Amino acid sequence: MTVRISAVVLLALLSGCVSTTGSNADNTADTAVQPAVKPKATDFHKDTASAELIAERLWSAGLSEEQLLEASELEDLWQRIQAQLSFKVPQTRPIIEHRNFYADNQGYLDRIAGRAQPFLFFIVEELERRQMPLELALLPIVESAFDPYAQSPSRAAGMWQFMPATAKRFGLAQNSWYDGRKDVVQSTRAALDYLEYLYNTLEHDWLNAIAAYNAGEGRIMRAIQANKKRRLPTDFWSLDLPAETTAYVPRLLALVDILQRPEEFEIVWKFIANEPKIAIVDAGRQLDLAVAAELAGISVADLQALNPGYSQWATAPEGPHQLVLPVEKAEHFSAQLAQTPVEKMMQWQPYQVKSGDTLGAIAKRYGISVAALQKLNNLTSNNIRIGQNLLIPRSDTTAAAQQTQLAEATAQTPATAVKHQIQRGDTLWDLSRKYDVTVAQIREWNKLAAGAPLREGQQLTIYSKQQPLVLATTRTLNYRVRPGDSLSKIAQRFSVSVADIVKWNNINTENFLQPGQQLKLLVDAGAV
Repeated sequence: MTVRISAVVLLALLSGCVSTTGSNADNTADTAVQPAVKPKATDFHKDTASAELIAERLWSAGLSEEQLLEASELEDLWQRIQAQLSFKVPQTRPIIEHRNFYADNQGYLDRIAGRAQPFLFFIVEELERRQMPLELALLPIVESAFDPYAQSPSRAAGMWQFMPATAKRFGLAQNSWYDGRKDVVQSTRAALDYLEYLYNTLEHDWLNAIAAYNAGEGRIMRAIQANKKRRLPTDFWSLDLPAETTAYVPRLLALVDILQRPEEFEIVWKFIANEPKIAIVDAGRQLDLAVAAELAGISVADLQALNPGYSQWATAPEGPHQLVLPVEKAEHFSAQLAQTPVEKMMQWQPYQVKSGDTLGAIAKRYGISVAALQKLNNLTSNNIRIGQNLLIPRSDTTAAAQQTQLAEATAQTPATAVKHQIQRGDTLWDLSRKYDVTVAQIREWNKLAAGAPLREGQQLTIYSKQQPLVLATTRTLNYRVRPGDSLSKIAQRFSVSVADIVKWNNINTENFLQPGQQLKLLVDAGAV
């Protein structure tokens, strides 16, 4: 017998599998439940509306009370998605082949989780707000492996792999300052707009819409019309489509299948906390990214990693001026920005190298040393080329003057050159986060053209700054053991060691874990 469960009960059960303690603890249990209200596009917090929607979908699927209890374990974002999956996955040969590939490449899925971690909560919230299938949250895996800098030979770019014309059609600007296809927030909204349009245009069939996202709506529409003339079904499986598209949808469905039942394929989806990681703040005017990073209290590299849409050293002159920030930094940034005079918001002026220019002549013209100019532009020699863009400090900007003085003082102690050999699956975005540098810097140092593919075994030079070791902050999770769990699976999922789990919980390793057993885990707060 099935039992309908209310959103109130569902919220009360949220702590059933994983709960947090410490400064990051979720205080939802102490908050009165409010009537469900559809959240705004900028609301990235857990609320009653999400729970109502989940309860409704679970009830519609005819799940049992026990299954509802399992589905309420929403501290893990993957489980929040899993609880709302609704596509039926046929066990066809293409799906099984793709599923086997994923099952044999746990490391690939681990990298996916690392890249998705800052943005996945936002994507899930957008899908729930629009009442679109949660399966679409997995589409960036198929498109780009969640790499916001991905670029295909056919000129598709960004996490959602927009072609230039389609991006323009759905409102994504593209110019020398800004590429909306690489802006994760704006491209996500545009991608979901496009998918909604495709669904409404193509027989109200989500698989047809997903196929059209790959092949174009015209190609799918022609296939539908051809089948209608022959009085044949018009579902995805019945259409005559290009080979790439017939493989594209099964790749997504294979991911859906292993997320629905990971234990059957011995797959571990790395834990991602079901909480907002980013916030969006509109600066209101053009803002130097170095100034923005200083106001937020983060590195320029970290800021650029969250804002890959900006191609230059500042937000675009004509906009947008929105910045994606770590959620815990947004309030501080806004307060600091409000106190910053307009003339302090831009540290630099651009300078394009002309025929006959030398680094020494440019430095003399603007009253700074060659060493400072080198350091400020991440140059490792005096060589410059015609058309190259340099940043020159504004003489009337105190922050720029201080930065110039710092550069001159430290010019004799350059950053350490690190040789990184490309491993399978590496991306420039991954390397930028690992070494705390920007993608543009890695390209400049290694003379890499935009969109140039990385080759396994390729060696890159990265100038990593010498910084004091910063101890990672930890958070405590209370995890309830599920059927099929083992110490090794739990350790893999939360990126901790089996030995630590045993130590933290005084576990007798001769005994089996029991479903429902509570474990304390200390995990890296930045990784979840």
